[in-house]
Amino acid sequence: MSDTSRFTITAALPYANGPIHIGHLAGVYIPADIFARYKRQTGGNVLYVCGSDEHGVPITITARKNNTQPKEVIDKYHTIIKKAFLDFGISFDIYSRTSDPLHHSTASAFFKKLYEKDCFIEKTSKQYYDEKEQTFLADRYIKGDCPICNFEEAYGDQCEKCGTSLEPSELKNPQSVLSGGKLIKKPTKHWYLPLDKYEDWLKEWILIQQPKIWRTNVLGQCKSWIDDGLKPRAVTRDLDWGVPVPVKNADGKVLYVWFDAPIGYISATKKWAAENNTSWKPYWTSPETELIHFIGKDNIVFHCIIFPAMLKAHGQYILPTNVPANEFLNLEGKKISTSRNWAVWLHEYLVEFPDKQDVLRYVLCSNAPENKDNDFTWKDFQAKNNNELVAILGNFINRVFVLCHKYWDGKTPPRNNTKQIDDDVLQKIKNAPDIIGDYINQYKFRRAINEFMNLARIGNKYLADTEPWKLFKENNGKERTETILNVSIQLIATMSILCEPFMPFTSTKISDMINSKNKTWNNAGDINMICDGHILTPPSLLFDKIEDDDIEKQVLKLKNT
Repeated sequence: MSDTSRFTITAALPYANGPIHIGHLAGVYIPADIFARYKRQTGGNVLYVCGSDEHGVPITITARKNNTQPKEVIDKYHTIIKKAFLDFGISFDIYSRTSDPLHHSTASAFFKKLYEKDCFIEKTSKQYYDEKEQTFLADRYIKGDCPICNFEEAYGDQCEKCGTSLEPSELKNPQSVLSGGKLIKKPTKHWYLPLDKYEDWLKEWILIQQPKIWRTNVLGQCKSWIDDGLKPRAVTRDLDWGVPVPVKNADGKVLYVWFDAPIGYISATKKWAAENNTSWKPYWTSPETELIHFIGKDNIVFHCIIFPAMLKAHGQYILPTNVPANEFLNLEGKKISTSRNWAVWLHEYLVEFPDKQDVLRYVLCSNAPENKDNDFTWKDFQAKNNNELVAILGNFINRVFVLCHKYWDGKTPPRNNTKQIDDDVLQKIKNAPDIIGDYINQYKFRRAINEFMNLARIGNKYLADTEPWKLFKENNGKERTETILNVSIQLIATMSILCEPFMPFTSTKISDMINSKNKTWNNAGDINMICDGHILTPPSLLFDKIEDDDIEKQVLKLKNT
């Protein structure tokens, strides 16, 4: 299997107003990383970009709460987030940030291009103003009762309880997040992107061209937005933190964060290209490039309707090929809440479970919220580690290596005459790369990782059925044992490659044990990958059990938040 296409893979920019948690990892960054790693292994020209989203109201709110400046907030959390991604093996080609001067110039140029093409509507309207704070309020600075579910803490842009996207004017009893006081409306001028002008094109592009490719949850949300009728959307805000609006008479106004953040993918690509002395343009302008956005469901409208409309208006960029958005991951039956500290933070996880990055990657992928919201529980985390990673994957590989070192001094024994049971396993080795690769290409990562674990199940059953440790002691049993262990080593060699997108640290450990550096997907499935007499390194345990006390500690920690 070979793939020579070019891929620009983006992962949603996390807000740099706090650390990241398992919901972020499960919803966006692990799926994107699996896809990027796989495409690299199959020969694809891959650029995997991300960066910190450092503008917008969440940053300024955090700064106000901590009596500090936005710059201090973003510098702190950009560092924490970037390190967490690195620690978990998220293989970005670049992790940039929207405070970078290159991003400011890229976003400004994008706005100017649309401005010069008369793509915007300029109008003055009355917007909410906090008299006490003497400032206009962005959507997130406004709270009130949701008109749909009556939740009393809905924001001016979205109700976090029912998920409905809102306008501040739709809230009942609107109040200022800053002062807690009631609001007045004052006139202010802004620029709007007339999404209604792109409605027919979006309907054709999304609902007619994409149904066979895009996920049903993505199409459903897009259809709902389009059916309700698209309206002009403001692209500027009255704030002092962000990318300044690059036109005359726009003092005190910045680009709205939903407009400038997705341009961050482009500016990150430019920065990567400059650092690597190459051109950024093929990754954003060539029709031979596939643009894939990995996001959570709360970002569907921005990446499927608004950003494509921006790209279409600009006229020089490719459109996304797919936007595989995941649903939400809950924690112990409740919605993850950063404000209530109901979360598993990545930087804290590594302190309490050092060297278990792949355990979390495995659990989150095997339980990924691909089609519906899913739940993470610490008991399930323990069960998947102990009953699957330790008892199935680790057990199979360890048994094979122990036998090879016990009976053949760590050398790979030859494969002699095979029986049907051997041929069946060899055929499964040959088929595995295509089966798992097809699931990854369809963004069915749960199915893919389950198929990978099935290979370890096949290996364990093979050993249990053939019992090489008994055969070796029987008359004329040595040759039969050699074949069984040779077949098992070939299976492990293929697994070391197929493991890489899901559990890269484990893949490296297995490769080191088998003393093979083959990593390309084309090498997987080769039933003669490891030659007779090839020296294997001494076995080491890939995983260890997680005890009840460790889990109880985590459950108690959540209860005490």
